[in-house]
Amino acid sequence: MKRTIIKIDEEKCNGCGLCVSGCHEGALQLIDGKARMISELYCDGLGACIGDCPVGAIELEEREAEPYDEIAVMERMAPKGEKTILAHLNHLKDHGETELLKQGLQYLKEHNIEIDMNMEKREEGCGGFQQPHACPGSGARAFAPKNSTSITNDVPSQLRHWPVQLHLLNPQSGYFDRADVVIAADCTAFSYGNFHDRFIKNHTLAIACPKLDSGKESYVEKITAMIDEANINTLTVVMMEVPCCGGLLQLVKMAAEQASRKIPIKKVIIGIEGNVIEEKWI
Repeated sequence: MKRTIIKIDEEKCNGCGLCVSGCHEGALQLIDGKARMISELYCDGLGACIGDCPVGAIELEEREAEPYDEIAVMERMAPKGEKTILAHLNHLKDHGETELLKQGLQYLKEHNIEIDMNMEKREEGCGGFQQPHACPGSGARAFAPKNSTSITNDVPSQLRHWPVQLHLLNPQSGYFDRADVVIAADCTAFSYGNFHDRFIKNHTLAIACPKLDSGKESYVEKITAMIDEANINTLTVVMMEVPCCGGLLQLVKMAAEQASRKIPIKKVIIGIEGNVIEEKWI
């Protein structure tokens, strides 16, 4: 599997920070006057940041994907200095990547690299650094579903991570590890009233539209990576009864054929009136 990731030419970068707001994953930060990739794990490779760069300092680089290696990332981060390392570690912490954070801290210990972990308390902004261009709602994160305590009797969300759109998800994120995954067509959550409790609870979610989304070949690659690299347990495909939705199941089947592991796959069809028409393992 090949993966596309951005590459920053720091010589060209003028520190304007426009690319930071263009990164919907929160993988970029402005540190020491330069745009820095502080999390390859969350770079989706779509290149939204490229159009925001006025000096052409960012380009896309395609290379063979390897399982995410925190030690290799730390080796690349270390020469960039304390602020970059700290931003990366804070990013892992904020997004619930506890095991990767432990690996990063262990790397620092083994290489006698001292980091002032209290620095973030003396700085403002995302990750402890000033981020005037960053959108705080665009970064990936993992979190626990909440119980309802509202006097309005709102139904609690069962979502455990962000983002959920398949193009924006990284199969190597911690919340995919050995997870039960649901890949749902966009319309299903609006049609089926009990979608959260029935399909999201205790599952990792990805949403997609097989008719309107572009770059669907990357969907096949990502689903394959979920199976082979994240070692997901099961995969449930939730789609509408309309013909175009069948494409989502075909993408999953293509990925399953390419994967070296075999996992149980369930097909669920939702009617346009909100009823479950079919549910079976295939």
